[in-house]
Formats: sequence, structure tokens, C-alpha cells
Amino acid sequence: MTSTLTLPENAPPLKAESKKLDFYYGDFKALKGVSMPVFENKVTALIGPSGCGKSTYLRCFNRMHDLYPGNRYDGKIQLHPDEVDILDHAVDPIEVRMRVSMVFQKPNPFPKSIFENVAYGLKVRGEKSRSFLEDKVETALRGAALWEEVRDRLDEVAVNLSGGQQQRLCIARSLATDPEILLFDEPTSALDPIATGAIEELIGQIKDKVTILIVTHNMQQAARVSDFVAYMYIGELVEFGATSDIFMKPKRKETEDYITGRFG
Repeated sequence: MTSTLTLPENAPPLKAESKKLDFYYGDFKALKGVSMPVFENKVTALIGPSGCGKSTYLRCFNRMHDLYPGNRYDGKIQLHPDEVDILDHAVDPIEVRMRVSMVFQKPNPFPKSIFENVAYGLKVRGEKSRSFLEDKVETALRGAALWEEVRDRLDEVAVNLSGGQQQRLCIARSLATDPEILLFDEPTSALDPIATGAIEELIGQIKDKVTILIVTHNMQQAARVSDFVAYMYIGELVEFGATSDIFMKPKRKETEDYITGRFG
């Protein structure tokens, strides 16, 4: 199966790109030669049936797989404009995770105060100035559309927040370190429709500041929030293109079958 790259003539600047990326869980090859652009300040949605490699691909971008023995990468993921290969063994995965942050499927606030949750990454980086931390926490919470709801509750334990607020807190925690890329792994699958709408609206607001990659099983969500879509199947990139092209006139029959519900 060969991937079809339907890039617009006037494509936006690249923020990152995978080049012939393979990934192995032990002896199992989960990704097979995935080459894909990630455009700056755009939302790229990864779609495909369960087990197709979407989340595996996403987690390569911040080296999450390094946390488990037996996992192995081949190929490259280059960040632009410095063209650093973040999979290079000489590159510190901690530094990668500062540049490429992640929001998971279920909200995962730390058992700390709201303030300490947002400030956590900055403190890991060595920041000690209270005034600086306060400014960054407020900026991040405003960026996650949560400041007005929690400004008088910063010392409260974060788990007291609602599910939707917790997910926005996790987004604020990610934004606080000024990442270049933000990864979302099905960020609304555990949320109700109102909270889901708030997260989708937030994604549209923050993409001016950060490049976004999102895994979603929801075709309507992919159509609503993304600028570009990648359809994956059994570890391969089948088709990539502008969202309108993928949903209205896909080039591959496999893509059309999946989007129309005839497959997967």
C-alpha cells in the first residue's frame, strides 16, 4: 500500500515531518514507513480504525515509547526550522517533551493544587521565581479558557474540578512550557457533549500559538477541528490531505470506505 500525499500548491510552512518512520513493539512492526508532513499552526487529525497505529505514531513525537523496554524506532522525525531529528539517541527525550507536549484521553491532573499542576513543567525545568510562575500559570490558564473559572481556587486540589475542567487544566499544564507542538490523544472521548464542544472550540483558538496533532475516532470531530487529515490503516499512511479534500473527494477508495462507514 502506498500513501497518497495530496498537498496544496501553497502549503503552509512545515513544523515537523516524519521520514520513513518504522516503529516496533519488540518484534511487532506497528508503523511501516510513515512519511508525513505536519504544518505549522495547523491542526492535523489522525483517523483510522482501532489498532491502525494512530496513537503509536502520535507518541513517537514526544518519545513516550522510550518509557517502556523493547520499543524501537527506525527513520526520522524532524522538527523545523532547526531540523533536529528528535529520535536521535543524542537528543534528550526530556527536552523533546518540553518542545512537544501531550494531552491524554482521560484527564490526568496530578494530586496537587491547580496552581502546582500548571507550574509543574516549569519547575521541572528549574524555574524558581514565584512572580514568573504566577504570570505563566495565569497566561496558560487563560490560554486554556479556564482562568475565569479557577482564578480564586488556585490552591484547591485539581481533582475537585469537573471532567471538562480537568482536561482544560491538562491543556493549560501543557501550554505553560510554551511547546511548539501539542499532541491530543482522543482528548474528548471521556467527556460529555458540552465539555467536548468547549475543548473543540479551544483547539481552534490555540492553533495560532501551537501546532496540533490530534487522534480521534470521531469523523465529525475530525471534520470540525482539523485543517489536514491523515488516514492510517495497519501501521501505514494510506492518504493525507486537506480536510475538505479527504472528506469530500478522497483519492483512495480505502479512505472513502472508512469515512462513509463502509469499513471500520
